[in-house]
Amino acid sequence: MAEFHGPRPDVTLLLDMDGVIREATLSPSMSAENVDAWLGRLWSEIVDDASEKIERIMHDTKRTGISAFRQITQRFPSGLELPMEFTTVLLGGRAGMLAIGKNLQAVAELQARLISAQQTIERDYWRLREIETRYRLVIEDSNEAVLLTKVSDLRIVEANRTAAAALGVSNRRRDNLVGREFLHEIPEKDREPVELMLRRVRDQGKAPGIVIHLGEDAAPWMLRGSLMTSDNAPMFLLQMAPIGKSMQRGPVSDDPERLIDNLPDAVISIDVTGAITRANRAFLELVEVGSKEALVGEKLSRWLTRPGADLSVLISNVERHGTVRLLSTTIQGELGTETEVEISAAAHGQDGQRRIGLVLRNIARRLSPTGEHDNLRAALAGLNESVGKTPLRDLVRSTVEVVEQHYVRAALELANGNRTSAAEILGLSRQSLYAKLDRYNLSQLEENGEETEKGS
Repeated sequence: MAEFHGPRPDVTLLLDMDGVIREATLSPSMSAENVDAWLGRLWSEIVDDASEKIERIMHDTKRTGISAFRQITQRFPSGLELPMEFTTVLLGGRAGMLAIGKNLQAVAELQARLISAQQTIERDYWRLREIETRYRLVIEDSNEAVLLTKVSDLRIVEANRTAAAALGVSNRRRDNLVGREFLHEIPEKDREPVELMLRRVRDQGKAPGIVIHLGEDAAPWMLRGSLMTSDNAPMFLLQMAPIGKSMQRGPVSDDPERLIDNLPDAVISIDVTGAITRANRAFLELVEVGSKEALVGEKLSRWLTRPGADLSVLISNVERHGTVRLLSTTIQGELGTETEVEISAAAHGQDGQRRIGLVLRNIARRLSPTGEHDNLRAALAGLNESVGKTPLRDLVRSTVEVVEQHYVRAALELANGNRTSAAEILGLSRQSLYAKLDRYNLSQLEENGEETEKGS
């Protein structure tokens, strides 16, 4: 008899060719279990929901002489259930099969602990991300100018919006401030006192604030510094506050602006390129942004789920007709929340001063469908009468045609007959749209848009 080399199996089963257990042997570590009740029973009857695996093991053994290792849950007479890994070997002369199993409970426990550790790490990661986001929002919305600089060379690592404005850097070019040396951003006469103060902060952890002068008018600012430890290198936290007046963070609001700011519907102003120039609080909540200053200069298309079609249709129709009513679209916030909205817009001003005002109304909670959807529902309801009289394939084709006609018609109406805009809304090429117009005899709906395109 061949000698078995390697780790001793925990369970050894002698099976006949039908899978009936003739002998069962357990390792000393499992000697407390009495498996006499297994004898004469099919192996597949004493495993937990793994009879198909047993059949596959036996089939592979009969075909190749040995099966691959497979994991099953072995059920013992005492009620104990253990995860085990089995392989089966065909005995000579077709005398039967030998099933050899190894207890995987320790491995399963390790896997469970590993999964628990991974989940803990992931929770800690998202908790840190949340803390980091909160920290950035607090710093960004601070009325004080806040900067982080390296201790070694005083190069700027981070700067909030107020700091960028104080140092004469526009919001759009704020990234250019990172990496520049802080001393080069302040007047030459203030550099030596700042160096002395920061040297004291580095040696003692803190120092009294000093006055520096910023901007073309050399306005006085109080500069304070503190030392922050970091994994990579220590950093200075610099805080600057204007002396004698609060920093102007935007135009002084009159009563109409306060009224607009308190409206429950989102209200914004954009230029002809789609860049936001002003927004109320409701729009901040809609796009999940912490401050109005973070929106100024950003394109509205950043939060539209179909930026190419919706923004181009909106601006082109406002320029053509002066107003747009009830343009339906979806806004996706910074945190991933999607909201169905209707947009109404109007334009005002000329040339470089031209602005487009928009009102965005949340329609996600509306209960009553629009008339267009009633028409679509009525058309589809008519097809129900054909059930039982028409083959399913024909019903499906008719349903697709009804839905396609409805949305092609809706897109053309939304784009005022402009085929290019309608194709963008539907996500089709112009050639595909032409084919559908001919198929459904809808060419007359786009005659106005065709004349407009030719005229342009």
